[in-house]
Amino acid sequence: MKNSLRTTLLVAAAGAVLWLPIASHPAMAQNPASKPDNSAQNSNQPQTAQDQSNEKTDLETTANVRKAIMADKDLSMDAHNIKIVTRNGTVTLMGPVRSEDEKQKIEADVASVVSHDNLVDQLTVKQ
Repeated sequence: MKNSLRTTLLVAAAGAVLWLPIASHPAMAQNPASKPDNSAQNSNQPQTAQDQSNEKTDLETTANVRKAIMADKDLSMDAHNIKIVTRNGTVTLMGPVRSEDEKQKIEADVASVVSHDNLVDQLTVKQ
């Protein structure tokens, strides 16, 4: 297994520091067959992170939308992890959220950054 920050866990005990592969640590091991909740959904989405524009204004808009969503502590982890793609000033939101109320809260948070006319909401409510 490749030894990198993503695949290792730092364990400090009695002044000793050990780098262990995450898979070898029972608390951090994951079932390789399991996938994040939105993996199947994201594979069917028309836009991906690669569709994000590299224009300075689009990158700033995406960053500001992300900050607005992250600042809302009432949102779930799912909501904080939605996909945000900005292209030519239009912001597209994708991914699952826990409720219709949460979806509306995200829309309100994003409205503080971009107008409703520049928002494409592809969020889905988990069943």
